[in-house]
Amino acid sequence: MNARPATQAATAPTPEAGVLRVADVPWERLSSLLAGFDLALRHVAPVAAIPGSYWGDSEAGVIASEVFVRDDTPVHSLLHEACHLIVLPPDRRAAVHTDATDSVEEEDATCYLQILLADRLPGVGRDRLMADMDAWGYTFRLGSTRAWFERDAEDARHWLAERGLLPGQADA
Repeated sequence: MNARPATQAATAPTPEAGVLRVADVPWERLSSLLAGFDLALRHVAPVAAIPGSYWGDSEAGVIASEVFVRDDTPVHSLLHEACHLIVLPPDRRAAVHTDATDSVEEEDATCYLQILLADRLPGVGRDRLMADMDAWGYTFRLGSTRAWFERDAEDARHWLAERGLLPGQADA
């Protein structure tokens, strides 16, 4: 197990200081959630570059079935990158390094699933995650994550349901 040291501090706050970070959620809960989807969570030392990070800085990275984070990685970033891997079939997942998709359908499904999975994390939940996504700068046609999720995400829900990826379905 690649556990986070208990004494490790997060790096300096950003303007989005109120956004939940990996350090704010028990490591075991994050790791267990990902393990349920055959993903491994890997801890990266403070200020070190995060392997497989598309955006750089504190954003989560993905390589095959591994999600890389630091303590200052936003929880929404960890969930987003993990969900990119979750929605992929195993053969495509194995080939991922940094950029998981160029499909609008998969991107929408990823956003929808990350919101649902937030409910499985103590102190996170969908309401908090959607607020953090808005604070971080996610953009949706209807102006907010919540508006998209509640009124414009039918295609994403359908895409996930067709593949048995909605929580509560037999394969989720």
